[in-house]
Amino acid sequence: MEWAEVVNNPLLKNLPFKIELNKWGNILMSPASNNHGIRQYNMVEVLQQKKTGQIIIECSIQTNEGVRVADVAWASDQFMTDHGDETPYKSAPEICIEVMSPSNSKEEMSEKIRLYLEKGACEVWLCGKNSDI
Repeated sequence: MEWAEVVNNPLLKNLPFKIELNKWGNILMSPASNNHGIRQYNMVEVLQQKKTGQIIIECSIQTNEGVRVADVAWASDQFMTDHGDETPYKSAPEICIEVMSPSNSKEEMSEKIRLYLEKGACEVWLCGKNSDI
């Protein structure tokens, strides 16, 4: 499955899950708790201290192993000029943030860090109780 098919599929709209694609185009779904949403908002508040750039919630990024979706990202003005609203982004914004859920393994989060950095992220933040990776 391609990312455009996922985004445009009426059956997948308004699901209470985070959707990503693995390298074979299979859908990966993770349910999000209210705590997850609160932590996302907390990260937005931190990023709002930056006076320029764009904050993106649920930022889709085409990685070398499928589309991954950063919970929150910050993109510079230059990144936005270069990439606009392409979906998914072919490069990662400068800062990608993942909110840890109890179901996230260290291996999964280490993989996301690696994938975002390979696609050009300068920083990857992990937010949550289990973020000691």
